Amino acid sequence: MTIQKNRVNESSQNISNLRESIDEIDEKIVALINQRLENAIKIGEIKCKKGNQVTDSSREKEIMDRLLTLNKGPIHGKALLHIFKDIISESRKLQQPQKITFLGPEATFTHMAAMDHFGHSSLYIPQPSIKDIFNDVEKGASGYGVVPVENSIEGAVNHTLDLFFESDLKICAEIFLPISHDLLSTPGSIKNIKKVYSHPQALAQCREWLKKYLPDTPLEECGSTALAAQKASFDPETAAIASSAAARLYNLEIVTSKIQDFTNNVTRFLVIGKDEIKKTGKDKTSIMLAAAHTPGALHKILEPIAKNRINMLKLESRPAKYENWNYFFFIDIEGHIKDPIIEKTISRIKELCFYLKCLGSYPMEHPETQA
Repeated sequence: MTIQKNRVNESSQNISNLRESIDEIDEKIVALINQRLENAIKIGEIKCKKGNQVTDSSREKEIMDRLLTLNKGPIHGKALLHIFKDIISESRKLQQPQKITFLGPEATFTHMAAMDHFGHSSLYIPQPSIKDIFNDVEKGASGYGVVPVENSIEGAVNHTLDLFFESDLKICAEIFLPISHDLLSTPGSIKNIKKVYSHPQALAQCREWLKKYLPDTPLEECGSTALAAQKASFDPETAAIASSAAARLYNLEIVTSKIQDFTNNVTRFLVIGKDEIKKTGKDKTSIMLAAAHTPGALHKILEPIAKNRINMLKLESRPAKYENWNYFFFIDIEGHIKDPIIEKTISRIKELCFYLKCLGSYPMEHPETQA
């Protein structure tokens, strides 16, 4: 008994010593974070004098890549980046309050993507439509906007692509967000559900589940999944397909989680703004162009990309609004517009088509790094 009691005492002492050590480490962490923020404020003052933008996507990517290299565990890389995104977000806020506009209301997947990229210290402004996001950034009311551009299951968000023809805004960054759809209602039961609200893409991504479990229930499209949750919160006989964040915000219960038909459901979002983003060494360039309506025109346009051994990441077509049966093409290639080979290739492509616009060069992300 005496030996066992001594062991208990030793264990208690060890815990106490470890907790004291943790307290000392916490004190150092707090002091170092504040020291880092003080340096960020000084950098902000220098940027202000030079007229430079506060947000520097290339520098932030450089920091994140370096942190992943330094990390030896046990903290997971994603958790480490999450912590530092909030620290960087606070740095931006101290340098200059940053307004970010997104497809609202709060708790949409666009809102979640924006917070994932900019952190929690920015000021977020909801908008009722993607066009309103473009307009808000163009007017300078917000520094940046976040818009959905494509889903791994349902494909392109055509309205976003069309708006780039009308706008001079640039793509400043991309965000990949894994999408998980939940069925939400106030009672938290699948019984007596007489209508399901959601965004058209969310309804499409859950069509098999809906066909199986709610085959005769009317579906009503909404401008966003969060708006659907908002509507369902007023009527106990309705449900919404939305995120768990929307459930918390609108006081709904999760009836069933992860009802999407495919588990590898990821949406790509774009950060739009007025900045020209510097090279990081791992970049993507997006262009839009209109080809002549002649046989082999697209083949000729793509030939310089293949000839210069440039990796083409995406090719998407959209009807031209000004003339029937003509199309715009959206092309993503690997590399930065300031890379000589990319600049030379785009100049050659421009000679082969009657319209070309560079939508921006920005750090390239991968879906698996944000899953």
